Amino acid sequence: MEELITAFHLDIKLIIAQVINFSIVLLVLYKFAYRPLLEKMQERTETIEKGLADAEKSQEALEKAEKEREKKLAQAKKEARIILEKAQRVAEQNKEEAVWQAKKEAQKIVSDAKREITEEREQAIQEAKKEISELIIKAVEKIIEEKVDAEKDRQIIEKTLKEIT
Repeated sequence: MEELITAFHLDIKLIIAQVINFSIVLLVLYKFAYRPLLEKMQERTETIEKGLADAEKSQEALEKAEKEREKKLAQAKKEARIILEKAQRVAEQNKEEAVWQAKKEAQKIVSDAKREITEEREQAIQEAKKEISELIIKAVEKIIEEKVDAEKDRQIIEKTLKEIT
């Protein structure tokens, strides 16, 4: 080995000093560069992992929210359809009731009009009978007062009729 050292002109003291210097530099670099760099890389790794986990949670929450939205939308559509059907039934019932009320009112109006017409007709008949009876009474009074002969009777009736009209 000595031959090797002399052949390459190696100084053992110098090599030991270089090894000590290298160890000191390595120790300083490990303490002040590699360790903080390793810690920073570890923090960065944890931050990235946390970010990925948060992104995954956010994705799951988004999918869950989307499913919930679709579920609520389907429920809302179902409720809207039920409300619409109910409104249509109520509208149909109201329509039928309105038609029934209109028919009932029309029947009432017709029956009231018939009753009124009947009453007016009866009243007109009663008035006509009353007038006819008054005319007959007047005609009979005149005939009785002036009862002489058939020619006289005819003249009295014609005269009475002229007075009435």
